[in-house]
Amino acid sequence: MNTIAIHQRPSLRCYWLEARCEFLRVLRAPAFAVPTLVFPPMFYLLFGVLLNGGHGKASSYLLATYGVFGVMAPGLFGFGVAMAMDRERGFLALKRALPTPPGALLLAKMAMAMLFAAMISIILSTLGLTLGHVALSPLQWAQLFMVDVFGVLPFCAIGLYIGTTVSGQGAPAVINLLYLPMAFLAGLWMPLSMLPALFATLAPAWPAYHLAQIALSVVGLDDGGSVAVHAIVLLAVSALFFLLARRRLARA
Repeated sequence: MNTIAIHQRPSLRCYWLEARCEFLRVLRAPAFAVPTLVFPPMFYLLFGVLLNGGHGKASSYLLATYGVFGVMAPGLFGFGVAMAMDRERGFLALKRALPTPPGALLLAKMAMAMLFAAMISIILSTLGLTLGHVALSPLQWAQLFMVDVFGVLPFCAIGLYIGTTVSGQGAPAVINLLYLPMAFLAGLWMPLSMLPALFATLAPAWPAYHLAQIALSVVGLDDGGSVAVHAIVLLAVSALFFLLARRRLARA
C-alpha cells in the first residue's frame, strides 16, 4: 500500500506542475490572454448593457450567449494555435521523450482552458448582476457557470484537431475562419429569429448553437429543445474530434 502511494504522489505532482506551467505560459502571452479575457465582457457591456439599457430579456440572452462566445476562444486558440506551434517546433516530440505521465500535456491544456472559461464566466456574471440587472437565482448562476466551464471542452477537441493538421502560422487564420462565423451563425451575437430562416435551419450544425441552447435554457430563453439532446451532440463532437486528433498525433 505504501509503495503504491509513493508511486502515485510524483505522478499527481507532475500533472499539477504541467498544468501550472501551461497556465503561466498562456497568461504571459498577452496576445492570447488579453483578448480572451477582455473581448467578451467588452461586447456584453456594449450590446447587453449600453445599447439595451441594461434591462429586459436582451441582457439575460446576451449574458448566456456571450458566455459561450467567450469560452470558445480558450478551447480553439489555446489548443489549436499552441498545439500547432508545439508540434512544429518539436516540443511534442520532446515531451514524449521525457518521463512525464501519459496525457499530462493534454490535461494541462484542458485545465488551462477550463480555468480561463471560469474567469470569463465570473467576469460576465458580475457585469450581468451589477450593470445588466440580470435576475437569476443562486442555482441558475451556478448552472450558468458550470455550462461555461465544461462547455469549453468540445472546442478544446476541435482546437486539438486543428492543431494537429495545420502549421503554426496557419492555425490562427483557420481558427478565426471557424470561430467568428460559427459565433454569428449559432446566434451568439443576436437571436436567430432576427436572421433569415435559413440561418435557424442550419444552426444545429454548429457546436456553439447546442452549447448556447443549454446556456439559454438556464435563463429560460432557449428555443425549447431538449437539453439532453444538445448535451449528447456536444459529447459526440468532443469524442469525434479527440479521436481524429489522437490518430493524427499517433502518425506524427
